[in-house]
Amino acid sequence: MSLKDDTSTAVDLALFGALGDLALRKLYVALYHLDREGLMADETRVLGLARQDYDGDAFRARVRDALESRVRADERSEESMTRFLGRLEYRQVDFKTPGDYAAIAQWRSDSSLPLTIYLSVPAALYGDICSSLSSAGCLDDASRVVVEKPIGYSLESSQEINDAIGAVFDESRIYRIDHYLGKETVQNLLALRFANPLFGGQWNQSHISHVEITVAETVGIEGRWGYFDQAGQLRDMVQNHLMQLLCMIAMDPPSSLDADSIRDEKVKVLKALRPIDSERLNTDVVRGQYIGGTIGGKAVPGYLDEEGANVDSRTETFVAFKTEIQNWRWAGVPFYLRTGKRMPEKLSQIVIHFRPQSHYIFDPDQRSMATNRLIIRLQPDEGIALQVLTKDSGLDKGMRLRTGPLYLDFHTAFPSARIPDAYERLLLEVMKGQQYLFVRRDEIEYSWRWVDRLIDGWESRDMAPRRYPAGSWGPVSSIAMITQDGRSWYEDY
Repeated sequence: MSLKDDTSTAVDLALFGALGDLALRKLYVALYHLDREGLMADETRVLGLARQDYDGDAFRARVRDALESRVRADERSEESMTRFLGRLEYRQVDFKTPGDYAAIAQWRSDSSLPLTIYLSVPAALYGDICSSLSSAGCLDDASRVVVEKPIGYSLESSQEINDAIGAVFDESRIYRIDHYLGKETVQNLLALRFANPLFGGQWNQSHISHVEITVAETVGIEGRWGYFDQAGQLRDMVQNHLMQLLCMIAMDPPSSLDADSIRDEKVKVLKALRPIDSERLNTDVVRGQYIGGTIGGKAVPGYLDEEGANVDSRTETFVAFKTEIQNWRWAGVPFYLRTGKRMPEKLSQIVIHFRPQSHYIFDPDQRSMATNRLIIRLQPDEGIALQVLTKDSGLDKGMRLRTGPLYLDFHTAFPSARIPDAYERLLLEVMKGQQYLFVRRDEIEYSWRWVDRLIDGWESRDMAPRRYPAGSWGPVSSIAMITQDGRSWYEDY
C-alpha cells in the first residue's frame, strides 16, 4: 500500500523518550520510511529528548543502529539514511526539571514551523511535561501533542491525566494514539462497510447472527512485570484496542469522513454497550492466568514463574466476554471478544457470522455449514476473506456443497507495494493535522466506565483468574461460554 496520495506539512517534532523502546523499535523506522517515500516535508526537523547524556553524533549513531537492525536492506540506502539522520538533533532533558525546557525553547527560537510534541513516556509524566513546555514559552496555538495509550488505569486516573493535558492543549490539538487504528485493514473497514452496498444493507441484526473479535499474543510479559501486573489484560488490551475494533465494526455510518463525525458514531457504540453486571459475571465473562506450557515446541514458564513475579498475583492474562450493543442495529446480536497472552498463535481477527437462509433446499446433513462468514485479519498477515458456499465439483457429488473463501490478501494483491506500519500512517496524519485515526477524550471515558464496572464486579466477588496452559486458547470455560449459545470460536486460521 502506498501513501503517495497524501501530502505532508512541515513541522518541528519534539520526541520525549527518544531513547526508549518504542522510539527505537517503531518511531524512527516509521519516520525514516515517510522520509524515504517523499512524504516528509524538507523543512521538518526532529528533536530527540531524553535523560541520557548524549551528543548529537552519538544520538544519530544510536538511531542508525536501530534503523539498520529493523529496516530491510533493500529499503535502505546511504543517501536516504544520511538525509533522514540529518534531520535529527538531541538535547538532554530531565522531564521533571522545568529549567531544562529552555533547551527546547532555544531550539525553537528561529523556527516558525508548528511544534508537535510526541510523549513516548509514562502517562504519569504527561501533565508535568505539558505544563513545563507552556511555562518555557515553547507552545503556541498551532502546537499539537501526541500521547500513547493506555491513559491511566481507571476512569478517575484517566480524567486526572486528561485534565492535566487539557489545561495546556485544546482537545482539537490532542492526538491520543491507538496503533490499531493505523493498520491498513482497520482503515479498510470504513471502505468495506460504507462503500460496498453488498455489506451496507446487510450490516445489522436482521442479517448478522453474531460477531467475534480475537486478539491473541504468543508472548508473555516480556520483562514488563511492574507495569503489566498493575494493569492486566483487561486494562492493557480490552480498554483500548478491542474497544476500538468493536466500535469500528458496530458504528453507524458517519455523515462524512471528518474526525468528529467518525468519533461521534464510535461514542454512540460505547454508550450503548451493555455492561456485564453481577448476574452475568459467571456466565458472560472469563478471566484467566497462564501456567507453564509449550508454544512452538518450546517450553515456557507460567505467569507466576516469570522473572520478578509476585507469586500471589491474581492479575489476569486472558479475558473473554460476551456483550451486546443495545440499539436498533444490533439488538439481540451477541459480540464475543477474547484476548490473551501465551496463546498458540499471534492473531488479531474479526469474524462476522451472517445468518443462514431461512429456507434451505440442499443436503440436510450439510445444513450447519450453510452460512457465510466475513473474516477480517489484522495480523500476522492483513487481509479479508468472505466464506461462501458453492457446489462441490465432480459428477459423483450431486448438489453437495463446499465452503471456500473469496480472499483478499494485501501482500498478494499488492505484491510490489510495501504495506506501511501503523505508526507511519499515524505520524503522517499528525503532521497533516488530521485527527480521524485518533481517540477523543469521551471515547476514553466511556470505555473506562465499562471496564471499571467489570473490575468492580471481580473485586466485590473476590474472583480469582482461572488457570490455562501456555499454548492453549485460554481456560476451558471460555469455550463453554460460547458453546452454551450453540456456537464456537472460529479457529480455522
